[in-house]
Amino acid sequence: MSNNAARHALASTSGPVPRAVPGRPIPKLRTRKPTGRPSWPLILVEGGEKTGKSWAAAEFTASERIGQAYWLDWMEGAADEYAAIPGANYEVIEHDGTWNDILGQIEAVAHEAARALSDGEPPVLLVIDSMTAEWEHLKSWAHYQVSRTKRGRDILAKDPGAELQVPMNVWNDCNDKHYKLMRVLMRFPGIVVMTARGKEVAALDQDGRPIQGRKEYRVEGHKNLAFDASAWVRLSRDTAPQIVGARSVHAGLRPGKDKPRQVPDFSLEWLVFDELLKATNGRAGQARVLPEPDHSRDEPVDWRAELEAAGDDVPRLRALYQRAEQDRADADILAMIERAGKAARGEDPDVPVNGDGTAPEENK
Repeated sequence: MSNNAARHALASTSGPVPRAVPGRPIPKLRTRKPTGRPSWPLILVEGGEKTGKSWAAAEFTASERIGQAYWLDWMEGAADEYAAIPGANYEVIEHDGTWNDILGQIEAVAHEAARALSDGEPPVLLVIDSMTAEWEHLKSWAHYQVSRTKRGRDILAKDPGAELQVPMNVWNDCNDKHYKLMRVLMRFPGIVVMTARGKEVAALDQDGRPIQGRKEYRVEGHKNLAFDASAWVRLSRDTAPQIVGARSVHAGLRPGKDKPRQVPDFSLEWLVFDELLKATNGRAGQARVLPEPDHSRDEPVDWRAELEAAGDDVPRLRALYQRAEQDRADADILAMIERAGKAARGEDPDVPVNGDGTAPEENK
């Protein structure tokens, strides 16, 4: 048997593709053409101490190509002083230092950015100084949570200086909080600049032990911070500013192929409007399409069991139909619920109806 014949025989006997959820109807394929438009920039500006990270962000607020600018000072302390930089123009966001208040203020800026965009105003700029402090905040919160447990209190009662180990479930809570913030920033309808500290540290082996004579560069913050940024800039006192990477067709850096690009006359205004948003003249960016996860809809629904549980309860059947529509259930499922609703109302389930509830012959 030839190779082609063998493949044909295998295909003809292998049956349909195995279903991830047995018994669930195959949904209709939903696709769209990509827009080709760049997303609004989420820029990470990192570097060692006193390399000009906050200064570069403050200078950017002087640009005539942006609209309102907001500065969230997160344990850095530069917001008031850097307003004296010539041309700098921004509002300092006030917060009480708690996670919920900080996140709420960032959401308020995102709401204002969406309004400005819909009204045709220049894009809003949000500066977060810094994301290193954000992760330090969450680490401190994690240790505080452990200290409040019975076990933590018992350990500290015996030895106030004891080191408390943070369990994985608490670290998971920290990650959840971080990603809740990042989802707001990644979908921000404007420009976001995040600062962070970066430095060379001792390289570690797989067991966490230092490797003698080897160093590696590390951004101080959440481990995925650079991954989530759409552009990554590194500042140094010894070399020219570098664009480490950019998720952009127009920035001239191919991911995985091109080395970091040194730009002696670097500015954030140049990066945003002359590189990242060059193809759209700095006006037509789009928020990243990142649907909010709804885990309540991740589990497969047994619509027949739900229908049986609803019985002849008309409001419950109506709610079930709306839920099935939202979940994009198969047309057969929708028809089945619709028939049950008609029967519950005392109507003939086999008589078709128009969108206004009347029979077809009534409109002839």
